[in-house]
Amino acid sequence: MMGDPRKQKKKYVAPKKPFDSDRFEQELEMVGIYGLRNKKELWKHRTELSNYRRQARHLLALPVSERAQQERELVDKIARLGILTTEPTLDHVLDLTMENLLERRLQTIVFRKGLASSMHHARQLVTHGHIALDAARVNTPQRIITVAEEDRIQYSDKSALNDASHPARIAASDAATRASAARLEEAEDFERPRRHDEKEPVTNEDIDLEEDELNE
Repeated sequence: MMGDPRKQKKKYVAPKKPFDSDRFEQELEMVGIYGLRNKKELWKHRTELSNYRRQARHLLALPVSERAQQERELVDKIARLGILTTEPTLDHVLDLTMENLLERRLQTIVFRKGLASSMHHARQLVTHGHIALDAARVNTPQRIITVAEEDRIQYSDKSALNDASHPARIAASDAATRASAARLEEAEDFERPRRHDEKEPVTNEDIDLEEDELNE
């Protein structure tokens, strides 16, 4: 006789102030930029990032001799995922942003590699089985891709997009060219002064969550 199915653990925590106008607009913008299905996907990644930051804060409170091994394991894991691209230290883990994590999603990687013409097109290709990792189809857009896996992302063997003359391939190539130019322009404008009417970005403190909320 089988027992009751195990209750699944909650994978995300909604913001404490869901109707905060600034947060609401920033979340909508991020959902649109990265082609997320809904805000729940964003909250899941937000919770994941908060967990990394919580672990880093906990380790920083310990003596160096006691935290050495756990620190190395945490930092190595985040670096292996490509989320941490700066110096591998706990202080830099605390500086991570949502963008650092969202850039490592399979959907984002597919677009950045020029395999899709937009973030939304990338999601469609993934969910419809056009994308493969090591020749095995991967249909989970939110999967976090490691640095080692990134170069092994390609079209699946049976995908029609393997034909370089396919209209979607041409559109993806053109989009990749435009995206490259946009990133260069963005880098040049990075140091420009912030206008007085521009909204402040979400800070790291905004994404920190209380541990007891995750365990409810």
